[in-house]
Amino acid sequence: MAITDYLPGANRDPSGLEEMCGGMKLTATQRFYGFGICFGVGFLLSILSTLLLSTGNIGGFAVMYTFGNVVSVLSTGFLIGFLSQLKKMFDPSRLVAALIFIGSMIATLVVAFTLHSFILTLICCIVQWLALFWYSASYIPFARDLIKKCLGGVM
Repeated sequence: MAITDYLPGANRDPSGLEEMCGGMKLTATQRFYGFGICFGVGFLLSILSTLLLSTGNIGGFAVMYTFGNVVSVLSTGFLIGFLSQLKKMFDPSRLVAALIFIGSMIATLVVAFTLHSFILTLICCIVQWLALFWYSASYIPFARDLIKKCLGGVM
């Protein structure tokens, strides 16, 4: 117990994160742990999905890879709030990337389970990753401009 636990009004969240997180009563440290664990689990699921790919289980690979990406995206909800994350996902600057990301996740699962196409599923996963990368870059100031500049020299 800290001394602030006994002071009236001292336990208020001055950063406003509690309100953004839908009333979750987590400390900043707990939020960072939540983010780190959630992101790590999502990343691990995506990486481990390649084991299913190597066994020829294309459906299992698609589900595990897609679920890993969803968990990774949800991890930011611990930092900025889950409702805030949902709202920001559909800001005009992120709308196209978010829609491509969601569409590619659906396409990955549909292709894997209906067409059973190894190559098309991989293509959908690549599009999924690129959309997630572009979406994530929108949260870093000037990151998209830097990426465009770097790729402009290559292309």
